[in-house]
This record gives sequence, C-alpha cells and structure tokens, in this order.
Amino acid sequence: MNKLYVALFSVAFALLGCQSPKSSEQIDLVELTVEQIHQSYEKGDYTSQQLVMAYLNRIEQLDSKTNALTIINPNAVSIAKELDEEFKKTKVLRPLHGIPIIVKDNINTKGLPTTAGSFALKDFIPEENAFVIKKLVEAGAIIIGKSNMAEWAFSPMHTESSTGGITYNPYNLDYVPAGSSGGTAASIAANFAVGGLGTDTGNSIRGPSSHCALVGFRTTLGLISREGIVPLFLRNDVVGPMCRTVEDATRIMEVMVGFDSKDPITKNSLNKTQNNYRQFLIKNGLQGSRIGILRELSDYEIDPDINDLFEKAISDLDSLGAEIIDEVEIPDFSNLRQNQWCATFRADVESFLATYVKRDTIKTLEDIIRIGSTSEFSKGRLKAYSSETGRWGNVDSECSDAYHDEKRIAFREAIESVMDSLQLDAIVYPSWNKKPARIDFFEKEYKGDNNQIIAPHTGQPAFTVPMGFSEDNLPVGLQFLGKMYNEPILIKLAYSYEQGTKHRKPPIIK
Repeated sequence: MNKLYVALFSVAFALLGCQSPKSSEQIDLVELTVEQIHQSYEKGDYTSQQLVMAYLNRIEQLDSKTNALTIINPNAVSIAKELDEEFKKTKVLRPLHGIPIIVKDNINTKGLPTTAGSFALKDFIPEENAFVIKKLVEAGAIIIGKSNMAEWAFSPMHTESSTGGITYNPYNLDYVPAGSSGGTAASIAANFAVGGLGTDTGNSIRGPSSHCALVGFRTTLGLISREGIVPLFLRNDVVGPMCRTVEDATRIMEVMVGFDSKDPITKNSLNKTQNNYRQFLIKNGLQGSRIGILRELSDYEIDPDINDLFEKAISDLDSLGAEIIDEVEIPDFSNLRQNQWCATFRADVESFLATYVKRDTIKTLEDIIRIGSTSEFSKGRLKAYSSETGRWGNVDSECSDAYHDEKRIAFREAIESVMDSLQLDAIVYPSWNKKPARIDFFEKEYKGDNNQIIAPHTGQPAFTVPMGFSEDNLPVGLQFLGKMYNEPILIKLAYSYEQGTKHRKPPIIK
C-alpha cells in the first residue's frame, strides 16, 4: 500500500511544480524535533513539502517491517504546499506549522478512514475532524497518516486489528509494542513523523510509549476533549501525545487543551489550564522537588533488569536535585484499587455509531459482532461486553466519571492526601515491571503493567519517560504520577529527568 501512495505523491509533487524533495541524507529525520524543523524553515534549509516527502520515503522503506501505519493522507503534500506559501507571505510560523504527525485510527479525521481497527468501520470516513484534530490543524500540523491499533482499543498487551494486522516493536520485531496505541508508538519510535496521538483507557498511551522508548502523556481526565474519538470506556478514555521528547509532547499537548461543549467532562478544566505549558520546560526542574517511591507497585514481581534501572533512576533523580521520599504508603491501597473498572463499551460505542457513523446496518454491538473480526482476542472481548455492562466484580456501586464516582474519588483522595501530607510533587514507579512480551506469546507474557492501576481510575495525570534499556535492548519507562491538573509540575520534572539522563535512542531497523 505504501509504495502506491509514495508513487502517487511523487506525481503530485511534480504536478504542483515543486522542486524535487531532498533525500533522507539531506534531511536527517532521525530524532528531528519541532524546534529544529522550525529553525530549518526559517533558515530556508528545506520546505514543509520536502520534509513530508522525506518522511513518506522513510515510511516506504521501513514500515513493511513494523506495520505501524494503516493509511497515508493523500492530501499531505498539498497541505504542506499551502503552509509553505503561507509562511512565505507572512514570515510567521504557527505553533506546529508544517509538523507531520501520525494519528491513531480511532480518532476522527476528515476524509480519512477511522476504523478503530475493525471491519465494522472499515469504510467509515468522518465528515468532520475530531475536536483535537481541528486544534492541531489550526496550529499548522499535517496529519501525514493513521496508525494501526489494537482492535476497538481492547488490548493493552499487543496491537492487532482486522484492518491493519499486527504491529511489531521496532527495537526488536519479535516483540510487541504493547497496545492499544502500538501503531503510533512504533511509527514515532521509528521516526516516521515528528509526533503522534494515542488514546489511553488504562495503558494505551503509556504502555506503548514505555515499550518504544517514547514520552507518553496521559493528562488529567477533563483537560483535553475526547469528542470524535471511538470510545472504549469513555469514563476513562484520554487522548494524548506520544513523542520522542518531553518538549515535543508538551507542544502538542498545549495545542489540544481546552473546553469543548461536546465533551462535558472538559468543563472541569475551566480556570485550571495554562496558555503556555512550554514555560515549564525547566532543565533544573528537579532541584528542590520531593519525589515519592510507591514500593507497593515498583517492587511487585519486578524483573531484575527493570529493578536495576529503576534504582538507577531513583539515584539519578536524587543527583539531579530531588529529595527522595522512599516507601510511600497509601492507606488501604490494595482495597481501594479493586473493582474500579466498569464495562461501558456497549453504551459508549453505540452512542458513537449513532452520532457519527449514522448507518442503519451498524447501530448496535450485535451488528459489530455480526460483521466479524479476524482477531480472536477482539472476538472474545466483544462477546464479553455484549452481556457485561456494570462494574467488574459485581459490586453494587454506580459507574460514573472520575468527578462523581464514589470509588474513584475515594481512591484519588487517598493518594492526593498522602501527597499533600508529605509535600510530594510526584510519585514514581516503572511504567511496566516486566519487559515487553514476545509477539507469539503475548497473552502468557503480559505481566507487570502498572499503568492500569491508578491514573485511569483516579483521573490523575501520569507521564512516562524513557528510563533506559534492558540487557536485551528492550526499552523501559519511568512513570511520574501527579495531582489533578498538575501537568505543569509533571512537565518540569519529566523534562529535567529526560535532559539529565538522555536515555532515548532510536531503533536500528534492518
């Protein structure tokens, strides 16, 4: 598929009267950042059109190995041309002017299929962009393509869909990139674009980011709109950036923040947001901070390699100026974390179908099941959610969002109360206590996922940052958990740790 698209783009480029795109040797795409690109635009080193073509050529060369992308935007070059002409006239760059990004295939993008990895939506092409896509486009971003995902975002373990097949971890193609945003993670890790979007119901931004040596932001539930996104459990769902650097993730996050009347939960963010989150990119941001260690998570059946990396991370945090408060204890933590999940997929997805898809042939979960799937894992989840609608564990407690659900509020208050009493800026733990699973054994080897336990239920922000690599060169992530709407603090801490350790390195894809 990619060869066809690149050939079409080459013709389109010639018809537009553009100069031949620079080769990948002339535009070094590896670890390229927003700031570097904007500096190059201003100096005239290359144009947005040339950059887009360079990325398309790289995708053509390497995505056959990772299988990260499902569709290329046929309008990417013409959009880049318009942005080049705008800059030539105004000499002003928008916040993400000419920045190619990749979008997970459950986020509505006008004119491009939004399939959620399913046969049921394989021909669904939205009439409008999702709220966050509108914000990104207004900021000058170019949606260069859509990424593969775990079908319906069901699996945190692996990334497999009926429409896209299986995605492979670019650091070792025998291993999973986790799920469900594995396509975004693999593509950004492999330098197919500057940054990407994922969605996170319990793990799906932070897990794939951790497995692919990326920065992944799960922001406060309510900070960013989920309008126009195929839901898993809307009460937990968050959309956020997946990037190679904290700075690029911050730039993309900053653009998406804002109240949206079509997503009522964003009303909670009013008067709690910043116009400029980049001001918190402070290199010595860890100095004077207080970081708590939640051993109940970090020490639980942890892989020896990851334990060594985590202890080194604690030492690094200390040397970078943080005060470490070890063995933080959350009262009744083991009980509060139980029975937090609610199976709301039927109601949420049927609402999406009625609002956006509007087809008589697909209105219900039964229609989705009838249309079918190639993924055995997806089939099992669809069958389960056809009968499960309440709280897991059969607990008689109302299922609601993080601002109204009694169990979720109690969990959050217990954590934030301890953070207040100890004056903690953040709590840290490994994003996963185990290494990535092998593709062929993902269900058996799916262990150590810490992402599912706190943030999706409490609504708190949690950022993962590269913590290093295991002895077999598999990436490992460090997670910073903050209080509600404390993104400025997490950005400061994560950026300082990233700059002080520089663990990120690109994969070598043969």
